[in-house]
Amino acid sequence: MSFGTFFLPGPTEVRPEVLQAMTRPMIPHRGAAFESLFARITEQLKLVFRTERPVYVSSSSATGFMEGAVRCAPPGPVLALVNGAFSERFARIAVACGRDTDRIAVPLGATFDLAQVRAALESKAYAAVTVVHSETSTGVLTDVAAVTALACAHGAFCLVDSVTGIGAAPLEFDAWEMDFVLTGSQKALALPPGLAFAAVSERYLARVGEAPARGVYFDLLEFDAFARKHQTPNTPALPLLYALDAQLAAIAAESIEVRWARHAAMRAATEQWVDGALQRTGFDLRMLALPGMRSPTVSTIALPPEVPAKRLVAAVADQGYVIGSGYGALAGTTVRIGHMGDHTLETLAGCLAACDRALAAMGGGGA
Repeated sequence: MSFGTFFLPGPTEVRPEVLQAMTRPMIPHRGAAFESLFARITEQLKLVFRTERPVYVSSSSATGFMEGAVRCAPPGPVLALVNGAFSERFARIAVACGRDTDRIAVPLGATFDLAQVRAALESKAYAAVTVVHSETSTGVLTDVAAVTALACAHGAFCLVDSVTGIGAAPLEFDAWEMDFVLTGSQKALALPPGLAFAAVSERYLARVGEAPARGVYFDLLEFDAFARKHQTPNTPALPLLYALDAQLAAIAAESIEVRWARHAAMRAATEQWVDGALQRTGFDLRMLALPGMRSPTVSTIALPPEVPAKRLVAAVADQGYVIGSGYGALAGTTVRIGHMGDHTLETLAGCLAACDRALAAMGGGGA
C-alpha cells in the first residue's frame, strides 16, 4: 500500500522517513545522549501545544493521561461534557476513579450550549470539567477555550482531550489559560501509536498533591520532576521517541500555523465533496456535525439507509483506500474519513474519488 491511501480517523498514516527513524540504536535512557534528545523533543512539543510549560511524554496511549488527569485533580465531583463515544469514555474514567460524576449530554453531532454548562457550574462546586476538543466519533469540534474560561470562573479545572485536535486544530494552551490538555501520537501528529502528551498549568500542578489516590504511573508530580532533568519517570519507548524527534522537525519546518490551515482546507474539501454527492453519485450523504462545529481532522458522514456503512467501507477498500466505519451508536449509519497528519489536499482527492467509485459500484448514479 503506497502512502496516501490510509484515511482511518486513527491510527493515521505514517511517512516512511518517520518509520525509518525508529531503527536507530538503543541508548541508555538515564544518560546524556537521551537527555539531549528529550530536551529537543520537549522544546518542539511546546511549539505544538503553544505553551512555555513543559509538555510531559508518556509511553502509553492517551487514555493514560485521561486517567491521570482525573486521578491528579483535587478532591471533588466532576462535570463531564458528553457529545460522543470518547467524551463518554472520559466520563466513565472519572467514575472508575471513584469521582462523583455528573454529565451534560447533547445529541450526537452537536456541541454544548454554554449557558447550560454555566448553569451546571453555578449549581454545584465541581473540582473538574472533562471535555473533548475534537470528538472522533462524531467529527464535532468544541470551543474548549470558552469551556475552559467557564470552568475557571467557577473554580474548576478544565481537563481537555485533544486526541484528534492537537497538531491540526488551533489550540493555544497559554493564551487560553488552559489547565490540562492531552493528546496521543497516532492522530494528527502522524506517528505510530504508543505515546501520549500532556501540558499542565502551574495552578493545576500546585493542587496535585491534594489528590489522595493519584497512583504511580501517571503521577504528574513525578512527570514534572523528571521533565526538569530532561528525563521520563519510567522506561521510555525509545524507538517511538526517535520517530517523534523526526516528525517534530518536519512539523516545525512546516510551521504549526500552516499545518492548521492545511487541515482546515481538507475539512472544506470534504464538506464540498459531501455537498455534491447526490448529484455525482445518486446517494444523499450529509455531514453529521453542523457547520461551524466541524473538526478539521475527521469527518463523520451520515449515510442513506440504502448504503450500509460496512458495505461502503469494503467497497472503498476494493478501490485501494482505507476509511473508517462509524463508532459506537453510529457504527452502522456513518463512515468516518480521517483527513489528518501528513495528508494533503492531493492525497485526500484520491480518497474522495475512490469513495465516488465505490458508491457508483454500489448502484448509485449521478442525477
